[in-house]
Amino acid sequence: MELTSSARPGAGRAPRRGMDGPRRVDWTDIAFAVLLAAGAAFAFQRVGGIMNYYDKAILGGAVVVLAWLAWLWRPLRALMIAVAISGGLAVTLYQGDLARADQAFLLKYLLSSQSAILWMCALFIIATACYWIGLVARSGTAAWLGTALTWSAVFAGLTGLLVRWHESYLLSPDIGYIPVSNLYEVFILFSLITALFYLYYERKYDTRSLGGFVLLVIASAVAFLIWYTFDRGAQQIQPLVPALQSWWMKLHVPANFIGYGTFSLAAMVAFAYLVKAHGKTSSWVKLAPLFVLGVLLAVEPMIFRQSGMPAYWMTYAGVAALIVGGILLGRRQLAERLPALEVLDDIMYKAIAVGFAFFTVATVLGALWAADAWGAYWQWDPKETWALIVWLNYAAWLHMRLIKGLRGNAAAYWALVGLLVTGFAFLGVNMFLSGLHSYGEL
Repeated sequence: MELTSSARPGAGRAPRRGMDGPRRVDWTDIAFAVLLAAGAAFAFQRVGGIMNYYDKAILGGAVVVLAWLAWLWRPLRALMIAVAISGGLAVTLYQGDLARADQAFLLKYLLSSQSAILWMCALFIIATACYWIGLVARSGTAAWLGTALTWSAVFAGLTGLLVRWHESYLLSPDIGYIPVSNLYEVFILFSLITALFYLYYERKYDTRSLGGFVLLVIASAVAFLIWYTFDRGAQQIQPLVPALQSWWMKLHVPANFIGYGTFSLAAMVAFAYLVKAHGKTSSWVKLAPLFVLGVLLAVEPMIFRQSGMPAYWMTYAGVAALIVGGILLGRRQLAERLPALEVLDDIMYKAIAVGFAFFTVATVLGALWAADAWGAYWQWDPKETWALIVWLNYAAWLHMRLIKGLRGNAAAYWALVGLLVTGFAFLGVNMFLSGLHSYGEL
């Protein structure tokens, strides 16, 4: 089958003006903002009694932010409406009784938080395969299906998080919390944020050829979620530790994971950049740094082997290493089908710039939260120290680009190494170091 313009070899053009968001406010933007305000008013009417001043301020701010995002990128409207409908249906089906999760058909197989999140995992894996089939077989249909399944996975994951929020309050109003408090929940958040940013760039640059690369890092997160669910029972909702019972969490954690998601996206685009740049290279000596980095990223999750299911993680590492090797062996054919180097470089830069901005905000918010909870803005806790290392790494990357004109292979290798640094800050600290953030350990 012939490729469409968004998936053919070499696809990927400058962003189209009309695709990355409307610039004029029309009646639909106003109507959607009114709809968001009505939803917030309904939420306030239902649960306003248990909201403090800060919760109310965050609710009002969320209306403004979501209305702005829907104006900037209109596909988000349909997503938000669909998630509101599915979440509302789930709340109605529960009828205030958590036990109905195993009794009502739609809850048991589709809409309970665990069912929806498992659907998210399955859809992301299938979407990854479809993107690669589209790229390797030059199938526009497969690539389009990858996009559709990625949107479906985002819908399922957002529904799962929204319903999980309600389920926590069904356990007890004292237990209820926004589901961004532990590794299970933030891995879901990471997957959704990374996917949404990818979908935005896919539409903006009119290319689906990067989907297979970016979704590999999401598939890795899904592999962790599957292990964490079935080996640790992490899907169970537990009361928050006192340090997390704060409105700061509602701001700090999402901002942090916008940074993690966009840094990861940039790293996978950097991998695609290097594959294209080395497409005609026959010397494996020149490919050695990319091969080593790829294998390191593939086997990095092997550290979870010590925590349980060693055969699972050994299989994961083997499959991941084979995928990296296969990509490098097929680099010549893949290079012809990837966007121009200038497009890849632009996406990589913009993703890091967005991530750095949000990570900076998250770091400041974290310091304010620490002062509120522990009486000091900074205590050189291992998590804080590694967050600073991540921040300095990307600050240096942006400085070298803007001041020294950093481009090409050096920028791409640096972005790829950044994923290793970010990965250790995200998980390695929780596994190997202790400190004030030890409540997130594996």
